[in-house]
This record gives sequence, structure tokens and C-alpha cells, in this order.
Amino acid sequence: MKKLSALILCAVVGALAVAPRAGDHADAADSAQRPNIVVLMTDDQTLRSMRALPRTRALIGDAGARFANSFVSNPRCCPSRATFLTGQYSHNNGVFTNGPPIGGWQRLRGTSNWLPNWLQGAGYRTVHVGKFLNHYGLDDPTEVPPGWDEWYGTIDPTTYRYYGYTVNENGELRTYGRDRDPRFYSTDFTGRRSAGIVERLAPSAQPFFLSVAFLAPHTGSPHEPGDPAGLGTPAIADRHRGAFASLALPRSGAFDEADVSDKPPFLRRPRMRAAKVSAIEALYRQRLESLLAVDEAVERIVASLQAGGELDNTLIVFTSDNGYLAGEHRLPHGKAKAYDPSVRVPLLIRGPGVPAGAQPQQLVVNADLAPTILEAARATAGRVLDGRSLLPLTRDASLGARRPLLIEIAKGAALKTTAIRTRRWLYAEHANGTRELYDSTTDRDQLHSLHADPALAAVRAKLARRLAILRTCRGLSCRQPLRR
Repeated sequence: MKKLSALILCAVVGALAVAPRAGDHADAADSAQRPNIVVLMTDDQTLRSMRALPRTRALIGDAGARFANSFVSNPRCCPSRATFLTGQYSHNNGVFTNGPPIGGWQRLRGTSNWLPNWLQGAGYRTVHVGKFLNHYGLDDPTEVPPGWDEWYGTIDPTTYRYYGYTVNENGELRTYGRDRDPRFYSTDFTGRRSAGIVERLAPSAQPFFLSVAFLAPHTGSPHEPGDPAGLGTPAIADRHRGAFASLALPRSGAFDEADVSDKPPFLRRPRMRAAKVSAIEALYRQRLESLLAVDEAVERIVASLQAGGELDNTLIVFTSDNGYLAGEHRLPHGKAKAYDPSVRVPLLIRGPGVPAGAQPQQLVVNADLAPTILEAARATAGRVLDGRSLLPLTRDASLGARRPLLIEIAKGAALKTTAIRTRRWLYAEHANGTRELYDSTTDRDQLHSLHADPALAAVRAKLARRLAILRTCRGLSCRQPLRR
């Protein structure tokens, strides 16, 4: 009997020694049943520029869901990516701007409590390719952030180079595209490297999480012949140069807005001269041309999933970190504004359980990406998540229809603008005390602020009360519906 008891004890101890704890990799049998996850993220891409990505629309959007009302809560590169990696608004993850003291890589450096670690704990192999958080690599260019099994991140100050950029490859630095070598145009390199990773990992029973961050259509060097004076543009792959040379710049009612007297004083600017309009049009064309290589890269990555027999078992997310202004409201370029061109982004999702052809109309936000991925992976977050999974929304149009979204934009160490977005209203409060209110049912271009309309006093009060809650919300309180 004693001998049998000892054997049982040894077996129990042995099982405990190999059993995964919270945060450890899940066992192989369980991991094999989980879908792969691929996130494809562009940089500064507007919703309307999806016209340049027909392959992406067909391979991901048509084969899955196209979200009609997708927004980012903080329309700058680093805060948006921090929200993607944490599932939290800026006021909860602490990343408000691109740079110090309350943003950039410095703010999240060293964390092991974010999406890649959570997925590792569910048995995933985690890989990142391309751009990361702003200022990454300045302190230690060989540093590999926690949670990544494989790392191929571009380092600052070379991140915004389409040629001659340096990549940290699992702790070793390599520079590609010197002397403008067309073989190493940034987007092509990112797509080729990512497809190769898929081909290598597909035969394994272990699921993988692949984060792919393209630079396009963000402004970047080198400056090339034909670039507009005084306005940065992306570099274009030689094969795509001039592809949209005859395309006219779309001009909504917001373009070079005729009357900005309803806007806050700090947003009122002179009307744009002809030379500036011409430069914006050139920028618009080049941004679209830079996306043609992204479209080819997406096709290549999807083809590698298909060839490896993993396409039907992969959740693919395509989105952007923020939008971009191109002359709307007399703002010739940029982001970090609460207006739609800045905060509205494309979002396409395909994969297991996502019905082909779905077109969810609910308002969704980039804080929803991490919860969506975690549900698909059956993984657990180590933070209180402000977002919700989008997978149920692809199957039921009635879910979450009245949830409002928070927009928060900082300048330096202080919030400059906070806003609440509903299906009908955009209500913004600025640090200087000014307000804006737009009715999207009658004013899609956000031309006529109704902040002073006495007939809407009750509406403003209701939105202001909810905005006050959202500014400090956490978890469930960020997702409560706005009652009628």
C-alpha cells in the first residue's frame, strides 16, 4: 500500500510540474485547436483610401466582415497601438501621445501584461514584423519587448524610412535597402518576411499570432522627384509610381471649409491657397499609390496561409492606427483631431465563426481588437479591458447598438480634447472651455456645430454627463449603452 501511495504521489507531483499555470504556455493538444491570428495594420490610412486595396477588400472583407463604423479613440500612432495591445483607452494604459513624458515606447517599456503575453499563456507563438511604438530602439536598439517569441521590429530613428531602415531581428541589427535598393522597399520587405514566417510556422501544431505593421501610407523618406514642396509624402514603389496621377482629390463640404466661425478659435485658419490645394492633391495620390504595395503584400500573406492549409483556421484583422486629414476644415494634413477623417479607420475581419459578407453597423473602437483576439484564442487578459469582442457583432446586428465611444487627445502632459461619439452625435469638450456638437444624420461632414443651439440643451447635457463618466471609465463602465 505504501509503495502504491508513493507512486500516486510521484505521478501527481509530476503532473503538477508540467501543467501550465496562469500565464504559462497551454499544452500542445489544446493549442492545436485554437486558430492562428494575423493582424495587418497600416499607418495613417483613411477609410476612403480602401479604394486602393481591391485584393484586401476581396480576400478579407468579402470573405468576412466589413465594419462600417470603426474608430480609434486616440488618433496618433503610438496611443492607438498601445490601445490595440492592451484593450484599454489611453487614460487606463497611460499612453496619451507619441513621445515623452506620457507616451511612446517609454511608457509601456518592460510590460509583460499585454496581448502578446496573454496569447503566449494560451499556447501561441508570437511574432511581430515592422513598425512598433514610437521611440522604440532609441535607448537599446537590440531590446526585444516582452511577450514576443520572434521579433523583427524597425528601430527609431530609421522607422520612417522606406529604404535604409534598420531591423532588430531577435536582438541582432540589420539594415536593408541602402542606396534605395528596390528589392527592399519597406512594404515589400515586410510582406515578404511575413509570408515567409507563415510558411515556416504553418506546419506546426502550435498556433501563431503574427502582428504585421506596415509603414504605408505614412509620410517617410526619401524625398523623391515630383514630391510637393513643403509637404511630406510616402515613398512609392517604382512599379506603382504615377498609378493615380490623373485622380482628382475628393472634396467634401469639409474641404477648405467655407465658414469655420463655429469651430474653436485654435482651429480657425485662413482658407487654403491654390498651391496648398495642389500639394494636398499630390499627397492624396501618393498615399494611394503607396497602398498598392500593401495590397500586394496582403495578398501574398493570405496566399501563404492558403498554401499552408491554415487560411480557414486563421483570424485575419486588417485595420489602421488612425486616419488622416487632407484639407478638411482647412487642416491641410495631420491627425489628432476628433473629426471623422482623423478617427475613422477601415476594419475588416475574416476567420472561423465570422460570416462572409457581414457588414456590422455598430460603432466599434480599437479597444475592441484585443478582446476580439482573446475570444478567438480562448485566452485570458491580465488587465481590465475597456473594449468588447467584435465576433458576436458579426452575427447579430442588434448587439451593442447604443454604446458610445470615447475620443481623447492630449497635448504634452494634459488632455486637450475629449469627445463622445454616438451613431448620431459627436460632442467635444476642449481644454480652453470651447465645445462642439454635430448631428451626423444631417451633417456628415461636421460643418455646422450646434453647441450653442438652445433647442439642444438637453442633448448637450446628456452627452456631457456620459462624457464625464467615459473620461475615467474602466472596463464595463466604458461599454454601457447610452439610454434614450
